[in-house]
Amino acid sequence: MPDEEPSPPPPSPRPEPETGAKPTSTGLPSNVAAAIACIPLIGGIIFYILEKRDGFVRFYAMQSIIFGCAWFLFNIVSAVVHVVFGAIPGIGGILVFFWAIIAALVHLAFLVIMIITIVKAFTGVRWDIPYIGPVARRQVESAP
Repeated sequence: MPDEEPSPPPPSPRPEPETGAKPTSTGLPSNVAAAIACIPLIGGIIFYILEKRDGFVRFYAMQSIIFGCAWFLFNIVSAVVHVVFGAIPGIGGILVFFWAIIAALVHLAFLVIMIITIVKAFTGVRWDIPYIGPVARRQVESAP
């Protein structure tokens, strides 16, 4: 049938994003492992130990470890400030109240940063937490 036009070739399959395409040492897709590794401190430690090959997961795990340590350190400082302010006669109660508001806002900021990091990791985007991300990147790049 010479009147028929040749059919166009089928569309080529779209490549998957690099982060979801390769499984990690844990057997999870890279983006899922990185998102779980973003759970501060515990998730980071577990995935930093388990994951040996994937730099994306190792970066988020190291960032989670450093972020979790900063959050933990803030809790210790907050408890000490609370005790010190509470010991001041007269104005201690007022200072403790204002410190509690400040501490609540800082905890809210930590929570928002954690959620943003989990979402970015799950979508396959490497996102540096300010000040913490570059430190984590250097640690992961210098690790054997």
